[in-house]
Amino acid sequence: MHITLIAGSNRHHAISTSILRYIENLLKSNNIPVSFIDLAAVQLPLFSPDSEVVPKEAEPLITSVEQADGIILGTPEYHGSISGTLKNALDYLDNRHVAGKPFLTVSSAGGPLGVSSLLHLQSIIRNLHGIHCPEWISVGEGQSIFDPNGLPQDKEILGRIAQAVEQFIALVKKLGHDSKHSEKVMMET
Repeated sequence: MHITLIAGSNRHHAISTSILRYIENLLKSNNIPVSFIDLAAVQLPLFSPDSEVVPKEAEPLITSVEQADGIILGTPEYHGSISGTLKNALDYLDNRHVAGKPFLTVSSAGGPLGVSSLLHLQSIIRNLHGIHCPEWISVGEGQSIFDPNGLPQDKEILGRIAQAVEQFIALVKKLGHDSKHSEKVMMET
């Protein structure tokens, strides 16, 4: 099993990125290999459907998603939607990279919750033929999860994060098993 995490903020010390780093550590502590793509560090050119060549900056993103058994997306909520940075990265993907893969989504918002951005991500994932985990993670204003040193401090929210990650991993395992089984059945017929 291999999980790709994509941090969709270009802000230093973004809460959504900190949550993904926390999830990365959870996965690693359970011996699950991960790839972490921080879009603050990976500056992708603006996507253009007219371009016939994939820019070299986008190749690691595409390869990581293709090789992943599951994908976790994190975004801040801006004006009721996902960040432009994450949307641009997702525009480089299509259903041949994503179809049938499970997704977990994470949002942080300046308001009470980042539900609008999570709904938009569900729509994007569905259009890419991915499978959205029944759980999602939304953290709003005033929910200080990490101290200034990046150490976890809100045990209730961290428990919810751990529960969502656990359900996501169960989905990845189930779909991985089901897809191998389906592939075997298709080959036998």
